[in-house]
Amino acid sequence: MASSQKLYVYFTLDPHALGDCFASTHSRANLRLKKLTGLMSAVFLNALFFQTALAQDGKTALVPLPSVDDFTKGEDGWALGLGLSVEYEAAYEGSDEYDFEVGPAGAVQWRRGDDVFFWAGEALGWRGLRSDVWLFEAAVAFDEGREESDSDDGRLDGLGDADEDIELVLQARRAFDADWRYWLDARIVTGDNGSLGLFGVGRRFGDQNDGTGHEIAIAVVFHDSDYANKDFGIDAEQSAASGLDETDLSGGFRSIGFNYNYRHYINENWQIFGEAVYEHYGSDIDDSPIARTNYEAEVGVGFIYVF
Repeated sequence: MASSQKLYVYFTLDPHALGDCFASTHSRANLRLKKLTGLMSAVFLNALFFQTALAQDGKTALVPLPSVDDFTKGEDGWALGLGLSVEYEAAYEGSDEYDFEVGPAGAVQWRRGDDVFFWAGEALGWRGLRSDVWLFEAAVAFDEGREESDSDDGRLDGLGDADEDIELVLQARRAFDADWRYWLDARIVTGDNGSLGLFGVGRRFGDQNDGTGHEIAIAVVFHDSDYANKDFGIDAEQSAASGLDETDLSGGFRSIGFNYNYRHYINENWQIFGEAVYEHYGSDIDDSPIARTNYEAEVGVGFIYVF
């Protein structure tokens, strides 16, 4: 499955899970670990509704947003968080095939003041806070591409494997105030396979300053023709091999999306997180034979141990 890494690039500032990066289409198995998913969901819901027994330790994250991983606890130097995540997601962009996926979660970080350098599997980058209300990020991320075998039902047969790519991700958030209650979001993703732009607005809930709590965001996504055809285009050779109609998409509006994030510290070192993402495609993508549905969704829960 390649979709979770895409949804990270579109709707979150930093991947919650190394599994989004490590569990590439070359090695991912369609793991139906329903018992493990049920157990993690129960832990997540218990903390969601019965979290009054735990108090914050007052340690400050770079920004108090659940979508931005920060394992530094307000201190300079190295930080490490490792754990496990379980996701229920689409097999590929536009797929109506869904399955469970399990992978590692976390990141390695190094902080100095208002700057954090991070490595999270296939994403390596920097983020910095300026004037308390500007958050900038630059990262290099690996797009593993789509494989013909991603569809268990054979709906990608004849299309071949999509090219892998190294993408540059540039992002900026502007908070309305230093408490980061509301903010605007913009980012650009570009590589050999095309470019994509995102514009969004978000809100966080709660008064925590350690990056825990709830957060929602809405975003609109645009892409150029290269990026559109990378995921949903069908050239003459692919059309002849697959029997699907030849499709050439132009650039423009791609989708509108909704993202929900939750994060909670169980104690000094253990934290749980959850995320839900919904992306509704524009009419041009909906007309592509590759798009079996006009939306994509993902739900994930997990836990991380912060060293």
